[in-house]
Amino acid sequence: MLSRTAVRTVARSGDEPPVTIPRDPAREAARRELSKRMYHENDPSWFQRALNAFWDWIGELFSRASTATPGGTLGLVVVILAVVAVLGALWWRLGTPRRSAVSAPALFDDRPRSAADHRAAAQAHAAQGHWSQAVQERMRAVVRALEERALLDIRPGRTADEAATEAGHALPAHRDRLRTAARDFDDVAYGGRPGSEESYRRLTELDHDLERSKPQLASSTAGSSTGDADRDTRRGAAE
Repeated sequence: MLSRTAVRTVARSGDEPPVTIPRDPAREAARRELSKRMYHENDPSWFQRALNAFWDWIGELFSRASTATPGGTLGLVVVILAVVAVLGALWWRLGTPRRSAVSAPALFDDRPRSAADHRAAAQAHAAQGHWSQAVQERMRAVVRALEERALLDIRPGRTADEAATEAGHALPAHRDRLRTAARDFDDVAYGGRPGSEESYRRLTELDHDLERSKPQLASSTAGSSTGDADRDTRRGAAE
């Protein structure tokens, strides 16, 4: 819309012929007229314009993706759900990503507690369904009980893997179960994986079985081998 001045410039009266204005001056006059504030009072704000541009870009992106995906929009939805499922499976399997690697964490904290104390704490957590804490406390009870029986030396900085390896020498029949228990402890305590009732039950059974197990000491093994050799020698001499 042009102002009255511009209209009078174009046509002075109905009797006079119209005045021809060159193209560039006419474009400049129209630009000045349309730049007035009265023509832009209802324009959207810059934020609304940016938001509209963003949603237009999203719509165009999905439109192109659905065109390129077999099955159109339905195929695109299936692909997105499959990607989300794969990411969820990886998150569950690997646990929460850690910014820095944890190297050889200690099994115990600075507070000296007995095996009975750790068992009581494990049972209390299990009663409330706190399986992560229950698994950790039961593993500590296993290791502390071995220390109290002098099957392991008391070492504050020992890790669960080290305890399982050292205990496996004295109790070879339970070597694999000890390693599994250490792995469960590390996954829960430092790997970000939640504990489970199955892991806790497995650790509890291991704890009870270890209490009834007799250690296989190196000295007794060597003595037994020597005694067998002596008996074989005497038997050969008698023959």
